[in-house]
Amino acid sequence: MPAVVDWGRREYRDALAAMRALARDRRGGAVPDTLILVEHPPVITVGVEGDDGAAASSGLPVVAVERGGRATYHGPGQLVGYPIVDLEARGRDVRRFVHEIEEVVVRAVRPFGITAGHVSGRRGVWVAGERKLASIGIAVDHWVTFHGFALNVDPDLGEFARFHPCGFDGAVMTSITRETGRAVSLAEVKPSVVAAWEEVFAPSAVGDVATPALEPEPIARPVA
Repeated sequence: MPAVVDWGRREYRDALAAMRALARDRRGGAVPDTLILVEHPPVITVGVEGDDGAAASSGLPVVAVERGGRATYHGPGQLVGYPIVDLEARGRDVRRFVHEIEEVVVRAVRPFGITAGHVSGRRGVWVAGERKLASIGIAVDHWVTFHGFALNVDPDLGEFARFHPCGFDGAVMTSITRETGRAVSLAEVKPSVVAAWEEVFAPSAVGDVATPALEPEPIARPVA
Protein backbone atom coordinates (compact mmCIF):
# COMPACT_ATOMS: atom_id res chain seq x y z
CA MET A 1 0.00 0.00 0.00
CA PRO A 2 1.41 3.46 -0.86
CA ALA A 3 2.44 5.62 2.08
CA VAL A 4 1.29 9.06 3.26
CA VAL A 5 3.24 11.65 5.22
CA ASP A 6 1.72 14.88 6.56
CA TRP A 7 4.15 17.77 6.94
CA GLY A 8 1.57 20.22 8.27
CA ARG A 9 2.50 23.82 7.37
CA ARG A 10 6.02 24.15 5.98
CA GLU A 11 7.95 26.90 4.23
CA TYR A 12 8.11 26.20 0.51
CA ARG A 13 11.88 26.11 -0.05
CA ASP A 14 12.38 23.80 2.92
CA ALA A 15 9.64 21.48 1.66
CA LEU A 16 11.09 21.56 -1.85
CA ALA A 17 14.47 20.34 -0.62
CA ALA A 18 12.86 17.60 1.48
CA MET A 19 10.63 16.51 -1.42
CA ARG A 20 13.62 16.23 -3.75
CA ALA A 21 15.46 14.17 -1.13
CA LEU A 22 12.49 11.81 -0.78
CA ALA A 23 12.37 11.41 -4.56
CA ARG A 24 16.04 10.42 -4.52
CA ASP A 25 15.27 7.88 -1.79
CA ARG A 26 12.45 6.48 -3.93
CA ARG A 27 14.78 6.11 -6.91
CA GLY A 28 17.14 4.18 -4.66
CA GLY A 29 14.35 1.92 -3.40
CA ALA A 30 14.67 3.14 0.20
CA VAL A 31 11.02 4.21 0.47
CA PRO A 32 7.72 3.13 -1.12
CA ASP A 33 5.50 5.30 -3.29
CA THR A 34 4.55 8.15 -0.97
CA LEU A 35 2.09 11.04 -0.95
CA ILE A 36 3.32 14.13 0.89
CA LEU A 37 0.58 16.43 2.21
CA VAL A 38 1.58 19.98 3.11
CA GLU A 39 0.33 23.54 3.44
CA HIS A 40 2.62 26.43 2.53
CA PRO A 41 2.86 30.08 3.53
CA PRO A 42 2.02 32.38 0.57
CA VAL A 43 4.30 31.81 -2.43
CA ILE A 44 4.11 31.70 -6.22
CA THR A 45 5.98 28.91 -7.98
CA VAL A 46 6.86 29.11 -11.66
CA GLY A 47 7.28 25.95 -13.72
CA VAL A 48 9.33 25.30 -16.84
CA GLU A 49 6.80 26.98 -19.14
CA GLY A 50 7.57 30.29 -17.45
CA ASP A 51 5.42 33.28 -16.59
CA ASP A 52 4.32 36.46 -18.34
CA GLY A 53 5.97 38.68 -15.74
CA ALA A 54 2.93 39.16 -13.52
CA ALA A 55 4.29 36.85 -10.81
CA ALA A 56 7.37 39.00 -10.30
CA SER A 57 5.23 42.10 -9.69
CA SER A 58 2.70 40.31 -7.45
CA GLY A 59 4.37 41.25 -4.17
CA LEU A 60 4.58 37.55 -3.22
CA PRO A 61 7.74 35.43 -2.99
CA VAL A 62 8.45 33.70 -6.32
CA VAL A 63 10.34 30.41 -6.69
CA ALA A 64 11.32 28.89 -10.06
CA VAL A 65 11.04 25.09 -10.07
CA GLU A 66 11.47 22.13 -12.42
CA ARG A 67 7.83 21.03 -12.62
CA GLY A 68 5.71 21.34 -15.73
CA GLY A 69 3.33 24.22 -16.23
CA ARG A 70 3.44 27.93 -15.58
CA ALA A 71 2.86 30.01 -12.43
CA THR A 72 0.66 28.93 -9.54
CA TYR A 73 -0.05 30.05 -5.99
CA HIS A 74 0.36 28.15 -2.73
CA GLY A 75 -0.87 29.49 0.58
CA PRO A 76 -2.91 28.91 3.74
CA GLY A 77 -6.13 27.03 3.14
CA GLN A 78 -4.72 25.10 0.18
CA LEU A 79 -3.85 21.42 0.46
CA VAL A 80 -0.77 20.57 -1.58
CA GLY A 81 0.02 16.97 -2.46
CA TYR A 82 3.37 15.74 -3.72
CA PRO A 83 3.13 12.14 -5.00
CA ILE A 84 6.54 10.48 -5.06
CA VAL A 85 5.83 7.54 -7.37
CA ASP A 86 8.02 5.13 -9.31
CA LEU A 87 6.50 4.94 -12.79
CA GLU A 88 8.54 1.88 -13.76
CA ALA A 89 5.82 -0.31 -12.24
CA ARG A 90 3.10 1.79 -13.88
CA GLY A 91 4.23 1.46 -17.46
CA ARG A 92 6.29 4.68 -17.63
CA ASP A 93 3.10 6.44 -18.69
CA VAL A 94 3.42 10.05 -17.56
CA ARG A 95 0.19 11.21 -19.18
CA ARG A 96 -1.75 8.47 -17.44
CA PHE A 97 -0.11 9.39 -14.15
CA VAL A 98 -1.35 12.98 -14.49
CA HIS A 99 -4.87 11.66 -15.09
CA GLU A 100 -4.53 9.47 -12.01
CA ILE A 101 -3.60 12.51 -9.92
CA GLU A 102 -6.66 14.28 -11.28
CA GLU A 103 -8.73 11.24 -10.34
CA VAL A 104 -7.45 11.40 -6.75
CA VAL A 105 -8.78 14.96 -6.48
CA VAL A 106 -12.05 14.12 -8.25
CA ARG A 107 -12.75 11.31 -5.78
CA ALA A 108 -11.59 13.35 -2.79
CA VAL A 109 -14.08 16.18 -3.37
CA ARG A 110 -17.05 13.94 -4.18
CA PRO A 111 -18.05 13.48 -0.51
CA PHE A 112 -18.45 17.28 -0.34
CA GLY A 113 -21.10 17.16 -3.04
CA ILE A 114 -18.76 18.48 -5.75
CA THR A 115 -18.74 16.91 -9.19
CA ALA A 116 -15.38 17.67 -10.74
CA GLY A 117 -13.39 16.31 -13.64
CA HIS A 118 -10.85 16.70 -16.39
CA VAL A 119 -11.32 19.10 -19.30
CA SER A 120 -9.63 18.14 -22.55
CA GLY A 121 -6.67 20.38 -23.24
CA ARG A 122 -6.66 21.88 -19.73
CA ARG A 123 -4.48 20.60 -16.91
CA GLY A 124 -5.98 20.35 -13.45
CA VAL A 125 -9.39 19.59 -12.00
CA TRP A 126 -12.39 21.68 -12.99
CA VAL A 127 -15.97 22.15 -11.81
CA ALA A 128 -18.64 22.50 -14.52
CA GLY A 129 -15.82 22.78 -17.04
CA GLU A 130 -15.11 26.41 -16.16
CA ARG A 131 -14.04 26.78 -12.51
CA LYS A 132 -10.59 25.47 -11.59
CA LEU A 133 -10.49 23.68 -8.26
CA ALA A 134 -7.00 22.18 -8.38
CA SER A 135 -3.79 22.80 -10.30
CA ILE A 136 -1.39 20.05 -11.30
CA GLY A 137 2.27 20.20 -12.27
CA ILE A 138 4.78 17.38 -11.98
CA ALA A 139 8.41 16.59 -12.66
CA VAL A 140 9.89 13.17 -13.44
CA ASP A 141 13.49 12.09 -12.86
CA HIS A 142 14.59 8.54 -13.70
CA TRP A 143 10.87 7.67 -13.83
CA VAL A 144 10.19 8.86 -10.28
CA THR A 145 7.67 11.68 -9.96
CA PHE A 146 7.73 14.70 -7.69
CA HIS A 147 5.82 18.00 -7.32
CA GLY A 148 2.08 17.34 -7.76
CA PHE A 149 -1.29 18.99 -7.08
CA ALA A 150 -2.65 22.03 -5.25
CA LEU A 151 -6.25 21.65 -4.09
CA ASN A 152 -8.02 24.85 -3.09
CA VAL A 153 -9.87 24.02 0.12
CA ASP A 154 -10.39 27.43 1.73
CA PRO A 155 -7.63 29.78 0.53
CA ASP A 156 -7.92 33.51 -0.06
CA LEU A 157 -8.90 33.35 -3.74
CA GLY A 158 -8.06 37.02 -4.06
CA GLU A 159 -4.39 36.05 -4.08
CA PHE A 160 -4.86 34.55 -7.55
CA ALA A 161 -5.79 37.99 -8.87
CA ARG A 162 -2.19 39.15 -8.29
CA PHE A 163 -0.92 37.21 -11.33
CA HIS A 164 -2.14 34.85 -14.06
CA PRO A 165 -2.38 31.34 -12.56
CA CYS A 166 -1.41 28.83 -15.23
CA GLY A 167 -1.89 31.63 -17.74
CA PHE A 168 -5.54 32.23 -16.82
CA ASP A 169 -7.32 35.16 -15.29
CA GLY A 170 -7.39 34.58 -11.53
CA ALA A 171 -11.20 34.71 -11.54
CA VAL A 172 -11.36 31.13 -12.86
CA MET A 173 -10.10 29.75 -9.55
CA THR A 174 -12.55 28.24 -7.10
CA SER A 175 -12.38 26.34 -3.81
CA ILE A 176 -14.24 23.68 -1.88
CA THR A 177 -15.52 26.42 0.43
CA ARG A 178 -16.86 28.46 -2.49
CA GLU A 179 -18.47 25.44 -4.14
CA THR A 180 -20.14 24.18 -0.96
CA GLY A 181 -21.11 27.56 0.47
CA ARG A 182 -19.56 26.78 3.86
CA ALA A 183 -16.14 27.00 5.45
CA VAL A 184 -14.23 23.74 4.95
CA SER A 185 -10.95 22.99 6.72
CA LEU A 186 -7.92 21.06 5.55
CA ALA A 187 -8.53 18.64 8.43
CA GLU A 188 -11.89 17.73 6.87
CA VAL A 189 -10.43 17.15 3.43
CA LYS A 190 -7.25 15.24 4.26
CA PRO A 191 -8.94 11.88 5.07
CA SER A 192 -10.83 12.01 1.78
CA VAL A 193 -7.63 12.74 -0.15
CA VAL A 194 -5.79 9.91 1.60
CA ALA A 195 -8.62 7.45 0.87
CA ALA A 196 -8.67 8.46 -2.80
CA TRP A 197 -4.88 8.19 -3.02
CA GLU A 198 -4.96 4.68 -1.60
CA GLU A 199 -7.74 3.64 -4.00
CA VAL A 200 -6.16 5.03 -7.14
CA PHE A 201 -2.56 4.07 -6.38
CA ALA A 202 -3.12 0.65 -4.84
CA PRO A 203 -1.16 -1.96 -6.86
CA SER A 204 -4.41 -3.56 -8.07
CA ALA A 205 -5.65 -0.21 -9.38
CA VAL A 206 -3.13 0.01 -12.24
CA GLY A 207 -5.13 0.19 -15.47
CA ASP A 208 -8.48 0.69 -13.71
CA VAL A 209 -8.74 4.48 -13.46
CA ALA A 210 -11.07 6.54 -15.63
CA THR A 211 -11.26 10.26 -14.94
CA PRO A 212 -14.55 11.82 -16.09
CA ALA A 213 -14.37 14.44 -18.79
CA LEU A 214 -16.47 17.56 -18.37
CA GLU A 215 -18.19 19.55 -21.08
CA PRO A 216 -18.35 22.23 -22.21
CA GLU A 217 -14.78 23.43 -22.54
CA PRO A 218 -13.99 26.09 -19.94
CA ILE A 219 -15.04 29.56 -20.98
CA ALA A 220 -11.79 30.88 -19.50
CA ARG A 221 -8.92 31.30 -21.91
CA PRO A 222 -5.22 31.81 -21.23
CA VAL A 223 -4.24 35.43 -20.84
CA ALA A 224 -2.22 36.58 -23.83
